[in-house]
Amino acid sequence: MKGSLTGVRVLDLSRLLPGPYCSMLLADHGAEVISIEDRRFEPDDLFFTSLYRNKKHLSLNLKSEEGKRIFDQLADQCDVLIEGFRPGVAARLGIDYDTVHQRFPAIVYCSISGYGQTGPWADKAGHDINYLGTSGVLDLIGPAAGPPSIPGIQIGDIGGSLNAVIGILLALLARHRSGRGQYVDISMTDGLLGFLSLPHYFYLQTGTLPKRSNELLSHRYGCYNTYETADGSSIAVGALEHRFWRQLCTALSIKKYIDLQFDETRREEIIAELRTIFLTKSGKEWEQYLQNLDVCCTRILTFDEIFDHPLFRDREMIVDHEQPDGNRLKSLGIAIKLSGTPGSIRSWPARFGQHNEEILSGLGYSGPEIEQFRHRKII
Repeated sequence: MKGSLTGVRVLDLSRLLPGPYCSMLLADHGAEVISIEDRRFEPDDLFFTSLYRNKKHLSLNLKSEEGKRIFDQLADQCDVLIEGFRPGVAARLGIDYDTVHQRFPAIVYCSISGYGQTGPWADKAGHDINYLGTSGVLDLIGPAAGPPSIPGIQIGDIGGSLNAVIGILLALLARHRSGRGQYVDISMTDGLLGFLSLPHYFYLQTGTLPKRSNELLSHRYGCYNTYETADGSSIAVGALEHRFWRQLCTALSIKKYIDLQFDETRREEIIAELRTIFLTKSGKEWEQYLQNLDVCCTRILTFDEIFDHPLFRDREMIVDHEQPDGNRLKSLGIAIKLSGTPGSIRSWPARFGQHNEEILSGLGYSGPEIEQFRHRKII
């Protein structure tokens, strides 16, 4: 069964996480993706192999004339180009949007950067922690005392990747109507501001600035909080609506708090009581006790537990794949479920430069020519 993007060709010049994750999502849904990276980066440990499933990989020296010629040949066949250089680098290489668009006006060109292609911070270096900090998101993560906590996942990078996918799809839709491509400028920091939608709403309603670990949806009340259990694991309580809170209080034999869910004078007392209660059983015991009570309480799973969890197995979010060496490996599945044109994992992640010969021979280069490219460090 073909994916929704079957027939769409993508050239991905990015590396690390944001761009490759974006092109992986496109590839999962049928796009033909060729990832190009500078051959000098091969020893780099930051080649995240799992992001290269369903793709082909070409190592190429874009600073050489031959490398540029190969790039142009590939761009001529592509619908989408993704790059994640710092602003200005693509122009110095002669592969920026204006240059590429002039030759291939139908191409959708997406740039993913930390702070965007314009503005006073366009040239500023950064990583996920910096984008989170600049956007104000990081200030709302962690305990009230001390500095904010760095999340264990790359929220800015992944959020930027998702916005890039959306921008590319919107531009492809517009091209279907007009016949012309366009430029997609994705700032990971811009995208993080969208994560502040609810804090911004509450601020407009109350006039009070949000405070870390002290908001309706962040530890202020007992009904929306986390609690340690007897075995050191944790329970996430999300009994926000009153019906869930009432049922939870009944299940925990603390009916006296049913009508005090958001009582400011008893708030800390309620949290202390819940902390004491949850310490009386292990996490799995609480999971068993609460699972059928419709109270929005779940055990917080550890990283290793998710790979065998029946929810993710049934949803095909954890899938087993056989590697080329015959070993089987668990990998993450496809989150966007489509009934008519579902995404699929069709090929194992590409190795660095794995498809050099295949791609170049497809462009008409002979075996001896390809060998010369390798000898002269073009690939």
